[in-house]
Amino acid sequence: MAGSDVNTVALPRRCCGLLLLPGCSLLAVAGAVEVLQALNELQDEARYESRLLSESGGLLAAAGGVQLDTRMLAPQEAWHLLFVIAGEAAPASPWLLDALRSQAAAGAVLAGIDGGAALLAGAGLLDGQRATIAWPLADAAMQDHPAVVWSTHVWEIAAEGRMLSGAGGTSVLDLLVAWSARQHGERVAQELALMLGMERARGAAERQRQPITERLGAGSAKLTEALALMEANLSEPLPTEDVARLVGLSRRQLERLFKQHLDALPSRYYLELRLKRAQRLLQQSSQSILQIGLSSGFASGPHFSNAYKSHFGHTPRDERSQRAAAWRERAPKEQP
Repeated sequence: MAGSDVNTVALPRRCCGLLLLPGCSLLAVAGAVEVLQALNELQDEARYESRLLSESGGLLAAAGGVQLDTRMLAPQEAWHLLFVIAGEAAPASPWLLDALRSQAAAGAVLAGIDGGAALLAGAGLLDGQRATIAWPLADAAMQDHPAVVWSTHVWEIAAEGRMLSGAGGTSVLDLLVAWSARQHGERVAQELALMLGMERARGAAERQRQPITERLGAGSAKLTEALALMEANLSEPLPTEDVARLVGLSRRQLERLFKQHLDALPSRYYLELRLKRAQRLLQQSSQSILQIGLSSGFASGPHFSNAYKSHFGHTPRDERSQRAAAWRERAPKEQP
């Protein structure tokens, strides 16, 4: 356990910055701060100090519109650990990417949380490394940053412990428990998990998304197989007859299962999966509209546009324009 107040003050300071982007998760922010505070009580090696940062400083709108008071990130400051917490894969300014590269070159440990790993990837810091990102952002990250080894795990620690990533929300607790084991030993990590009220910390191999069977509840094993096939073949959709054959059912039997459990025909449900994937890419990736349409299984630009408008009530171009306008409104001031 930590020593007296006098001894604690004398411990080496480890400055930890939480670089927040608009829409960041309050749960992730609070979780990181709480872990760092708990570590101060559990070990006598270092004193962790946390600071809320942003590109411009001042008030920043987190998820739900909550305003957080932040300091401006100064690239010349030395950070022991710098979190990058982003609620979405918004485009990063060249200044911010340069600042992240400078921090990495200076020896800071960088942790991308929720959508934060996309910014580390945009700075070229994750090339050839394993990383994870919140699953709704995964398609865009894989398309925009193919040099990164993206996983579906809850957290990843790469580059000999210099690059961390977590899927967002409570995953920051699991990530930092694992990181603290490297820093201070397994005993401290175990005590940390207990102090945080965690029944257990999720390990490196645990995946983010629940199995399809859990998302559906009781469901059918055949339906689960069919959904897995659809999700694995969004760019080149399979005909309903092929899906039924591959899971050992007739087309009519497959249609009855979908109607019973999902209240939709297989073809309609499959189309919605592809359109939702396309929507995520339009909102989060830098790919062209045509590229997104083709990679989501549509034969041409007009085919994609018509199907998209029929389902969402507006065109892919409208979707992209609305998102770009929102990003411009929320973009921080350029740094000198």
